[in-house]
Amino acid sequence: MNFVFLSPSFPPNYYRFCANLKEEGANALGIGESPFQELRPELRTSLAWYYQVGNMHDYGQLAGAMRFFTARFGKIDRIDSLNEYWLEAEAKLRTEFGIAGIQAADVAEIRRKSLMKKIFAQTGIPHARGMVVSNAGQARELIAGFNFPVIVKPDDGMGAELTYRLDSPSDADRFFANKPDRVFILEEFIAGDIVTFDGLAGPAGELIFCTSHVYGEGVMESVLADSHIHYYSLRELPPDLEDAGKKLLNGFRVKERFFHLEFFRRKDGSLCALEVNIRPPGGMTLDMFNFACDRNIYGVWAKMMVHGEARLEYDRKYHCAYISRKNRLKYRRSHEEILARLGSMVVHHEGLPPVLARAMGDYGYIVRSAYASVISDAVKFIQELA
Repeated sequence: MNFVFLSPSFPPNYYRFCANLKEEGANALGIGESPFQELRPELRTSLAWYYQVGNMHDYGQLAGAMRFFTARFGKIDRIDSLNEYWLEAEAKLRTEFGIAGIQAADVAEIRRKSLMKKIFAQTGIPHARGMVVSNAGQARELIAGFNFPVIVKPDDGMGAELTYRLDSPSDADRFFANKPDRVFILEEFIAGDIVTFDGLAGPAGELIFCTSHVYGEGVMESVLADSHIHYYSLRELPPDLEDAGKKLLNGFRVKERFFHLEFFRRKDGSLCALEVNIRPPGGMTLDMFNFACDRNIYGVWAKMMVHGEARLEYDRKYHCAYISRKNRLKYRRSHEEILARLGSMVVHHEGLPPVLARAMGDYGYIVRSAYASVISDAVKFIQELA
């Protein structure tokens, strides 16, 4: 199998996808901007070839790399980055080069939040009301039916990029007077806690792996406040969440893909769909899959892509938490005190690159325990301010 992986050096932990592709016998072919010698050694040894381009945003350069790979290795079987940033480029390349997977004509419904809402409605899943607006007049008309606060964000945005909470008419007027040159969607504000349905779907849409994460604070709120964040996985999934997640996977026809579905758990206990991401959850969450279940999800994905294997036996042995810290904040405990106190509960820790730090923190710890109360204590211990 010839598998092209876009931007294999970012996010940093994604080199493991290429390493596992090689282990399963595939030719992992990388396209990226970084010079080959700057790639981490584990990635360099995993790639059958690396094609450096001057600009990953130049589709012509990406297509040229694909033509080179086709001439040297034969037909390309798959292309991916497992990164939302490159979804449209991947889809366009699949269509041009006759590769299976999400095509150029299909990518809009998994990128544009306004189109997601149509599928939410078709599947009968409650969701935040909203629509695309281009000026303050349209916004005021829509807000009249919602009341403040409201949320505005790019219709095709990623994460909490350019996401704002508007609390008054003056906020709305100010936003639209200085609106970035993007298409924005305005939504009613939903009060509740963010919960996710995450996992991997097989070639026929079958569920290979699933889990859920609960957020201590929303990514949007953390970005706006430039604060730290934490979230943790559940050992048992609420039946209503699993049912809603499966309905959305079917509605969006998710096959041979990771997924990250976001919901609000409202104060009355009901679920409200927020958005669908047909890619892995961000940050170190894939590694949290592994630590929570003692499995190698990178290897599971590679076996599926190369050999079509679509079965995985697993138990959610632990709650697994990601707990971040910000360099700008003064914490009560030092890094050394954290490691001494929590010991083997800390299964991984590392600094994050600046591009991820705004949302995910400057430094992150992955902590696991069979008990949610222990996870809660670890969050307080790590994030307590001086």
